[in-house]
Amino acid sequence: MLVTQQAVLRRFWYAIMPMARLADGPQPFTLLGEKIVLWQTSDGTPAAAQDRCCHRTAKLSKGWVEGDHIVCGYHGWHYDCRGACVKIPQSTDGHIPQGAGIKAYHCQEKHGYVWVALEDPLKPVFDIPEHDDPRFRCIQQFDVAWKTGALRLMENSFDAAHFAFVHRGTFGQFSQQKPEFFEIRETDYGFEAETRLTINNPPASHRITGTTEPTTRRHFRNQWHLPFNRRLGLVYPNGLEHLIVTCATPIDDDNIQILQWLYRNDREEDCPAAELNEWDLRVIDEDQEILETVDADAPVDLTRRAEQNMAADQPGLIMRRRLLELLETHGEREVHRPQAAQ
Repeated sequence: MLVTQQAVLRRFWYAIMPMARLADGPQPFTLLGEKIVLWQTSDGTPAAAQDRCCHRTAKLSKGWVEGDHIVCGYHGWHYDCRGACVKIPQSTDGHIPQGAGIKAYHCQEKHGYVWVALEDPLKPVFDIPEHDDPRFRCIQQFDVAWKTGALRLMENSFDAAHFAFVHRGTFGQFSQQKPEFFEIRETDYGFEAETRLTINNPPASHRITGTTEPTTRRHFRNQWHLPFNRRLGLVYPNGLEHLIVTCATPIDDDNIQILQWLYRNDREEDCPAAELNEWDLRVIDEDQEILETVDADAPVDLTRRAEQNMAADQPGLIMRRRLLELLETHGEREVHRPQAAQ
């Protein structure tokens, strides 16, 4: 699916970057092929707009912030959070030409991240009750670009069959190529896939899993939130809960920004954040190595018999069907490259 050519995808919230980054001044980003700039107003609220001054098209992300306004670094034109030009230093009488301004976007802070919707959002940002639960600590993990498609990453995130192969160097058991239990339930936000399986537990992951046994069991409650967000709840036999949130924010048709953070019901001294991040980086590096070899464009084909006959492909099929239904509801058809591998 060529995400930049599906208008309805502009009507969802996307995680862009950690909120703390705005303290360094205006930040550029490309969302669904659109170049935007983000900044922080005087009361700490994030704002987002087109990264292009209406005067001579300079990037506003090369400017700075004054109060609530972003200032162009070329000639000092000021823009407010609505995108209106409110000050032109060269104007002798303070006059602002009619229509002088830029496009502004919906922007908010949630879960410690900046979220942007390019058009009126269809749904709110999904809730994470653990974020405000004092029993859990929150750890920001990754904010990196991958050369793959958002749908590709989401399919992979719910594909338990790849563990034994892609993750054989970390937690995957090559001898166990099917989960012990798998069930999927559709919801209004997407679906929840419940899985139970035994995983390898090498010494590097002992404090991550909370046990020194060579193997342990994981109980997955893996939620897909339309269009490209995953909330993975992992529970171990000792009661340790490890919740991973992964957002595949589409930069364009062939590239995504992966933002990932996690929650755990333990303490820093039980398992330092640096150790958690180091282990999870090994895991996602294994995913990146394989996902960057596939075609970024993933056509929504519901007729493939091979996938219909394999339980591991059921989440991907449901994703594709739900995305097609979303497009049809809004009068669209899927756009993709005809030559892309399916």
